[in-house]
Amino acid sequence: MFDAVSIPFGAKMLFNTLKLKPGVSFDDVELAVGEMCDVVKKAYGGDRGGFLAGQVFRFSGFISEEGSLTASRTVDEHIAIVTYWRSFEEHEKSHADEQFNSKFSALASLCSDIRELGYEILWQGEA
Repeated sequence: MFDAVSIPFGAKMLFNTLKLKPGVSFDDVELAVGEMCDVVKKAYGGDRGGFLAGQVFRFSGFISEEGSLTASRTVDEHIAIVTYWRSFEEHEKSHADEQFNSKFSALASLCSDIRELGYEILWQGEA
């Protein structure tokens, strides 16, 4: 569950930001996130549906002075879910499935905005 992940070149990355409703904290969504991630891993992992790996992040409150160009220094509480798939098509197929949707709906009810964007790897490397 907390192991390092290895991402093959050519994988598709989906970056999902979930803005929590006012008064909702990460502690409030932790179980819903865990259940959703468990379904993705078990039902769609590898040859069952193209899921390769994933990570969940809670916004720490840190905003880089050096790396931020915008003057605004306010950010609402949110979490980020990063998943890696063999293809965008496999990702979309899994997310259209009722098994995923039942867990995603529970999480979505705690959020005011959810956005999921897909990316293609251009470079990767290690130190």
